Amino acid sequence: MPTFSAHDGTDLAYHVFGEGSPVICLPGGPMQDTDYLGELGGLSAHRQLIMMDLRGTGRSATPQDPASYRCDRLVDDVEALREHLGLDSFDLLAHCAGANLAALYAARHPDRVGKLALITPSTFAVGIAPSGESRIEIARLRKDEPWFPAAFAALEAIVTGKATDDSWQAIDPFFYGRWDAAAQAHHAAQNGHRNNKAAAAFGAEGAYDPDATRAALAAFSAPVLLLAGEVDLNSIPSAVAAFAELFPNAEFVVQPAAGHFPWTDNADRFVATTAAFLDRSCDKNR
Repeated sequence: MPTFSAHDGTDLAYHVFGEGSPVICLPGGPMQDTDYLGELGGLSAHRQLIMMDLRGTGRSATPQDPASYRCDRLVDDVEALREHLGLDSFDLLAHCAGANLAALYAARHPDRVGKLALITPSTFAVGIAPSGESRIEIARLRKDEPWFPAAFAALEAIVTGKATDDSWQAIDPFFYGRWDAAAQAHHAAQNGHRNNKAAAAFGAEGAYDPDATRAALAAFSAPVLLLAGEVDLNSIPSAVAAFAELFPNAEFVVQPAAGHFPWTDNADRFVATTAAFLDRSCDKNR
């Protein structure tokens, strides 16, 4: 397992899949290890994927300072990985909450990013907050599913502030394009892979400055892919589209019938879209 030292001395780990021009991949959660990403549906057949276990997750060490879990401070860990790999620049892919970290990294180090792929991204770092009603509208697309009545009732309880612990579990099917055995296995395999203490600190006060980040991204000229899942209840397409509008050179794609983990719903389609984007003019990283 390759490791490197963060600027504060914390020992951090990463996983390498495939060959070719490297793509550093940041997981979501927030603060979940990279296991759930797998090889992103086979994207490793097109590019070398460098999956970074953020501090306190997976094989990475727990830092002495818990405040270092904050998203803006994790930018330094991504930069330390770039330095360790000896890359002048690199392509960056992030999923879910990892997109907040990727956005802050691109804002702080724009010249280091060749291309940026944000997969069903969280939008907290740029101050975009989908409404409960907009999530309800996405959920209604699943009305013909056998599990819909119970899951929709739980979602309504969450939106109206009447949620119980069971409510959050009941809406799990909304995050996959198909709530079949494979999706349920993928979901179950994530148990125990999230550092909840770190997750609580990830978005703590001071982590985000949306106005400053928006201004920086408006000047970020590298190509950006923002991929949404058509039925993703978490990163709803309208929020991802609004995120895309912040970049001067962005491509917004909605993967049909996909949820929050599009590489599990239709790996071939996800890989075709993402690889085509990443493979365009990779010379900057070689």
